[in-house]
Amino acid sequence: MASLPGPHPTDPVDRAHLTGVSRPSPPIHRYAPSEHLADLVDRYWIPVWSLTEPSTQSTLQHPVCLVVVSNTYARLYGVARGRSSVTLEGEGYAVGTMLMPAAGRLVLGRSVADLTDSVVDLADLVPDDRLVDDVRAAMEAGPHDPASHLAAIAVVEDWLTTFLPVDDQGLLVNHLVAWLRDHPEVTRVGEIADELGLTERSLQRLVEQRLGLSPKWLVQRRRLHDAVEALKAGTTGLADVAADLGYTDQAHFTHDFRTMTGMTPGEFLRDQPVSTKS
Repeated sequence: MASLPGPHPTDPVDRAHLTGVSRPSPPIHRYAPSEHLADLVDRYWIPVWSLTEPSTQSTLQHPVCLVVVSNTYARLYGVARGRSSVTLEGEGYAVGTMLMPAAGRLVLGRSVADLTDSVVDLADLVPDDRLVDDVRAAMEAGPHDPASHLAAIAVVEDWLTTFLPVDDQGLLVNHLVAWLRDHPEVTRVGEIADELGLTERSLQRLVEQRLGLSPKWLVQRRRLHDAVEALKAGTTGLADVAADLGYTDQAHFTHDFRTMTGMTPGEFLRDQPVSTKS
């Protein structure tokens, strides 16, 4: 059974979620995976909403696949290289599973390069399984109730357990993404290859097959996640943020941020709650 996670000074999901005063998020409940699934699952997130008008939620996705079962759809998501958005309407919920980098290929059964910027219905992966029906039955007993959340997560965990153990290449790509996240000074692909003891060609092949991406993309996405976190904190000027991220000048930082998010760093900063900038 999944357990409640411990407190985090800054929840990692905030590095991906492009929220602001004009783009609020519905309440999101977050849970840690069971210990035996630590190599397959990063976390679960469960938003529950009741809206009088549509709300579009945008993210810069982490370099992992996602499993989402909502009251209206059930899908496996590949990594979106650009900004990904979903519009919430009326009343609903979603039971989301943020997989570890290793897990996408195991769940899909082939290279996740086929799934980049795309989705597949869970019914096409588990056509004879009661996964989706059982998750929905658990949630509909009480969408806001943590007991319902843990019951739904238990269904997902029973399914994911069938993909254990994680293979050596999967463990390697898990290490790669975690190491890159924890080393913001790394900006060159060669540094990643050296850390893993691989040639750059072998690194390219590993990342493409397991994540559907390129090592260069991983570096850029880590930098943008760092940027989102810094701008939400609001304690550093834009020029300093650009310098801290390793950009040669603020103009290049602004270009990359606007290309991926649809807004400039300044626009994103000005839309943050005042309390996060004090």
